[in-house]
Amino acid sequence: MTNSVKEARQKKELTQVQLAELVNVSRQTIISIETNRYIPSVELSLKLAKALGKKVEDLFALD
Repeated sequence: MTNSVKEARQKKELTQVQLAELVNVSRQTIISIETNRYIPSVELSLKLAKALGKKVEDLFALD
């Protein structure tokens, strides 16, 4: 699975800390998602999409 969370976050001019606070997770979780070391749950994926103004399918894709 690949994702474009980092690119979407940077486009919204959010820091990792700010995004983490918006979706109620740690900064380390955001780092792990952005580096493809962690696949978020459906709930977290939906929260990320909402916070970043994207659709889930625009943020995450199967290889």
